[in-house]
Amino acid sequence: MFLDYDMVVLVRDVPERRLRAGDVGTVVQLNEGGAILEVEFVTGDGEQVALVTLASSDVRAMTDEEILHVRLLS
Repeated sequence: MFLDYDMVVLVRDVPERRLRAGDVGTVVQLNEGGAILEVEFVTGDGEQVALVTLASSDVRAMTDEEILHVRLLS
């Protein structure tokens, strides 16, 4: 179960929004008891790349053993 403002990791590509599995986003809204999430993805300087409605199965929680990584939007 996710909470508002949790950082989550995308587990599948969303090419129409230029997102790839492994991209990190923030839960900004929970719907349908947490089954549907609004997740925001931003650039390193905080500019919004996408605000996407996702099923909770499309993301996973980050773990304490993970490190963030960057990529160019293309």
